[in-house]
Amino acid sequence: MDLKLELIVLPVSDVDRAKAFYESAGFRLDLDKAANEQWRAVHLTPPGSEASIMFGKGLTAAAPGSVQGLYLVVPDIEQARAELVARGVAVSEVFHDANALVYHGHGGGDITHDGPGQGRVTGRHPERADYGSFATFSDPDGNGWVLQEVRMRAPGR
Repeated sequence: MDLKLELIVLPVSDVDRAKAFYESAGFRLDLDKAANEQWRAVHLTPPGSEASIMFGKGLTAAAPGSVQGLYLVVPDIEQARAELVARGVAVSEVFHDANALVYHGHGGGDITHDGPGQGRVTGRHPERADYGSFATFSDPDGNGWVLQEVRMRAPGR
């Protein structure tokens, strides 16, 4: 049986501000629909992704900014970072985790790569290992994203 992740609901405090942010970051707007004053859904898809995000009013009781560790896999971390920065997104410098072995799609340590003392070293992984180089950014509410460089996927991925 195939189980494909299709959609992640993000909690946001200001729907229009979040919509503007994600559109400026290059996400494709798929839907913006309001049924009434209490319910609105905005659906966007990252470039090249089969999975999407949705936020709005009346969709979740989660606190705005509480979603962390959303990974966007990119073939060239420096290029992806530069494009997001050119679009006005504040993105961390590229880094790798000095304390972790890169193993089957997980760099180890704190999976969100956002805490102090996580062994961050500036720059790509020294061997440019797949799954080993990262950059982070957040939306205006603090929902956290991780760019991860993968040029060749692990078998079965």
